[in-house]
Amino acid sequence: MSGNILLLFLVFWPIAGAFAGYLIGIGNKNRRDYFCMMVTFVEFATVLSIFPILKSGQEISFQWIGFTGSRIYFVMDGFRLIYAAIAAFMWMMTTIFSHEYFSHYRNRNRYYLFVHITLGAIMGVLLSADLLTTFIFFEVMSFTSYVMVIHDEKEKALDAANTYMVIGVIGGLVLLMGIFLVQAHLGTTDMAAISKAMTGYSGDMRSIYLAGMLMMVGFGAKAGMFPMHIWLPNAHPAAPAPASALLSGILTKAGIYGALLVSSNMFLHNAVWGKGILIFGVITMFIGAFFAILSIDLKRTLAYSSVSQIGFILVGIGMQGILGEHGALAVRGTLLHMINHSIIKLVLFMAAGVVYMNLHELDLNKIKGFGKRKPALMLAFGLGVLAIIGMPFFSGYVSKTLLHESIVEEILHLAEHHGATTFFKVVEGIFILTGGMTTAYMTKLFIALFIEKNPYTQDKFDSLNGKYMSAVSMLTLLIPSFIFIAFGTMPRIMDAIATMGQGFMFGHDPAHAVLYFAWVNVKGAVASLSIGAILYVLVIRGLLMSKDEKGNAIYINPWPSLLDLEKSFYKPLLGAVLPFIGAVFARAVGSIPALIGKAVYWLYALIRSAVYSTLDIGVDTNNLGMEMTELHFESNGDHVNEGKPVRVLFGKILSSSLSFSLIEFASGLLAVLVIFLFIS
Repeated sequence: MSGNILLLFLVFWPIAGAFAGYLIGIGNKNRRDYFCMMVTFVEFATVLSIFPILKSGQEISFQWIGFTGSRIYFVMDGFRLIYAAIAAFMWMMTTIFSHEYFSHYRNRNRYYLFVHITLGAIMGVLLSADLLTTFIFFEVMSFTSYVMVIHDEKEKALDAANTYMVIGVIGGLVLLMGIFLVQAHLGTTDMAAISKAMTGYSGDMRSIYLAGMLMMVGFGAKAGMFPMHIWLPNAHPAAPAPASALLSGILTKAGIYGALLVSSNMFLHNAVWGKGILIFGVITMFIGAFFAILSIDLKRTLAYSSVSQIGFILVGIGMQGILGEHGALAVRGTLLHMINHSIIKLVLFMAAGVVYMNLHELDLNKIKGFGKRKPALMLAFGLGVLAIIGMPFFSGYVSKTLLHESIVEEILHLAEHHGATTFFKVVEGIFILTGGMTTAYMTKLFIALFIEKNPYTQDKFDSLNGKYMSAVSMLTLLIPSFIFIAFGTMPRIMDAIATMGQGFMFGHDPAHAVLYFAWVNVKGAVASLSIGAILYVLVIRGLLMSKDEKGNAIYINPWPSLLDLEKSFYKPLLGAVLPFIGAVFARAVGSIPALIGKAVYWLYALIRSAVYSTLDIGVDTNNLGMEMTELHFESNGDHVNEGKPVRVLFGKILSSSLSFSLIEFASGLLAVLVIFLFIS
């Protein structure tokens, strides 16, 4: 072992704390809760203590040679430090919130055990400087976070967790295949060495692209990128709210972290790769927003929102490749939107948790009106809504402006050089439209929770005013929500954060300062907000609402269940089609030994019969009572046993003669030599 031990501590301290907390929890649940809070406090404080070390210019790294037969290799830089701080902060907030949220839950000891192991694993991913190190902790994270999804142990939770695990396992295997290809063609899995090897690389680019695509499947599955996004809309509603906040805010960013590793180190400034990522980003962005508009489940809507926001981030990654050296705005927009989305979803999912722990419902028609006259909840949720829709003077506006301007920059560049701009104008149009859709579905959630009255249970909801959450839980919502205002009104803070982290993506400061509140930038936000208002009035209030039997307005989801991508495509594919293909292949392979055995024995029989007819041994075989012996064959998959008969004529005297044995030996030796000749 060598290097800064603090990096090893960040990874293994929460894992050690998880087991210690489990033992404490066997005897005392409250002590366990406070101990787990202390673990996250120490983790967050340790991350903060690294800031001055990094600022001083010291190199911060750690290597453990021989770990799992290879090594683990951690590095701390600006980007990694920012996201380590965000991860530790989110774990600290959700652990504090969990004390009240889980007060009436079973299996809390199990939850705390696995959620803290997951914290260690996510730190391992974020600090990794070697693809094998990334893979090890990525897989640990996938398996331990499975328990977070399955916690309720209800049918929906089991179903969602199974999908999550299948996608995770398949994604992990495909990721490993990509890493092996990188090792084979570049001779290393060290990220810095990969970047150097790809500079002026003149080898087989088809294999490099294949490796990149395989790794993007693995990382994209965790990020929620289309078409591997199917686990996310079901896992979030099934998981407890604190786990949902972590799944959306941090675990999806582990996938984005991997996508950045591939794009920045293997395909830096590669326009072909960038355009491919851009296309998947646009699809992911739009599909997530589309289904969020249709959804009538609070957490499911937020889950689809996460899919959409991951699409925005992927658009930024794609634009980095397309713009190349001129991609400063795309780099900064990508990083800042990652940060915004993480903190926004921390607040929104914990707010949804407050609703659920009081009502045990998430259906908008049943929770409608719950937030009326609950100012703290309304403030936290409202600030999150304003941030995510890109309202000027809120943090989401800053990152979305940078992403939008990166698209505009490419359009202007193409126009100057008389290039075709249609594709990027379409991308810009979908970007603005999706921003409008975000406004529409978030407005739906806010109005349903805080403006509308529930015609059946409003009195019950009002009776909870002042006692629907503790003061401590209230602080866990309000503290992060004020970040949205601070970052939005003082965008230079966000610029400083972007400057600190952009080196990870080989970014640099833009050629000129971005005037965030100039009309040229504000008008994009105004366009999205206006489209959102129109969509809310015409689509949500006009088409996606109906009347119940008593004439009260209700929200509806008209999307046919038959068109559910998970149920109609992925589950039949993974549960029936692929197993059937695998079974056919296995049977075919299993029958090969029997076919080979039969062919060999038939050939053997023909040779021996020919030998009888040609060798002159001075024996009248007709008078020796030649035996007809039956040889039997049947494959059990490993060797040949007795079974159906194949008649072979041979004589006892000849088969026992030395000369015939030598002939058989020579034939076998010749066959072996021929085989070696062809395979050498």
